[in-house]
Amino acid sequence: MLSRRLIFSLLALALVVAGFVAALWPDPVQVDLAGVHVGPMEVTVDAEGVTRVRQPFDVTAPLTGITARSPVQVGDAVVAGETVVATIQPAEPAFLDARARSQAEAAVNEAEAAVALADVNLARAEADLDYAGQQLDRTRALAARGVIPQRMLEDAQQTFATAEAAYDAASSELALHRATLARAQAQLLGPGQIQVPGAPGGCCVEIRAPQDGTVLEIENTSARLVQAGSHLLTIGNLDDLEIEVDLLSTDAVQLSIGAPAHVERWGGMADIAARVRQIEPTAFTRVSALGIEEQRVRVRLDILSPSSDRPGLGDGYRVFVRVVVWAEDEVLQVPQSALFRHDGAWAVFRVIDGRAVLTAVDPGRQRADTVQVLDGLVAGDRVVAYPGNRISDGIRIVARTEP
Repeated sequence: MLSRRLIFSLLALALVVAGFVAALWPDPVQVDLAGVHVGPMEVTVDAEGVTRVRQPFDVTAPLTGITARSPVQVGDAVVAGETVVATIQPAEPAFLDARARSQAEAAVNEAEAAVALADVNLARAEADLDYAGQQLDRTRALAARGVIPQRMLEDAQQTFATAEAAYDAASSELALHRATLARAQAQLLGPGQIQVPGAPGGCCVEIRAPQDGTVLEIENTSARLVQAGSHLLTIGNLDDLEIEVDLLSTDAVQLSIGAPAHVERWGGMADIAARVRQIEPTAFTRVSALGIEEQRVRVRLDILSPSSDRPGLGDGYRVFVRVVVWAEDEVLQVPQSALFRHDGAWAVFRVIDGRAVLTAVDPGRQRADTVQVLDGLVAGDRVVAYPGNRISDGIRIVARTEP
């Protein structure tokens, strides 16, 4: 039988060894844990976009002249056919120099002489027509009594028809020379001598709104000289907006017509529903802020939410768009932060009995924060998020925060 002193010595030695082992034994590594769960998942293409009025109307000047100060301002509501949006006074004719005036006066004198000659010709033709008419009446009377042959009646009728045609020709010639005279006289008109037919007071032309809507842009509110065809203002309906997005061509090929989209960060509390309407077939080159040439594609989306759900949203506003590429209601998914590369494949550290167990996984669809799991995990598993170099297969771990 061991003595009492020996027993105490062995116990003391065991305590010393236990303390030494406890001092050298590594503490569990604190980690963040995440859960594997089943839920809805969407894969989206995200980009910034700009709102556009679908069918804006550009109002242009119908003639060259002086436009008055704009009667409307940006943001004013207009009514089609009623609201006057611009007033233009036709441009005055320029002053003629000495040579041009002499030529214009000579042209007027020439036209006046031609009118006088046409008047004489018309009077002669009228006299010939009257004489031919009288002769025809007498010949008809004689032919009816059988005094003269039928051939003489036919000659009288031919003479009357010829005189009638000559009278019509002389009348047309007189009208032609009068128009030439009016054109020559117009060349002599100076500033302040021309009025616009049909304009109020013979002064200005009023342009009215082509459609109901809101004034989106005014080229210049001040009175100024404008050329025919110059842009004056733009009118659009803010209830009929679309969204234009420029996407990388590699993202655009993933989209399809009719794909749903979520419009965020537009300034309101709730998201706006949208849908892809058009994907342009031709890309264009744009240089990024880093100097990299990118192939971009314009994508246009229809806004589905009513205008009451997006108050204040106007033309040219910046929005953030997430276009849905793929979506399912029940998807096994794990946080993106738990995955890492191992031996050319994807893996996670799964938590089993307080230890990190290296587990290979087969990922599917991915988005910024979540990855679809096709194989390797089941719902309810817990994995290590953001695994560092202190984590290895089989190491003891303790949760810093619960998922």
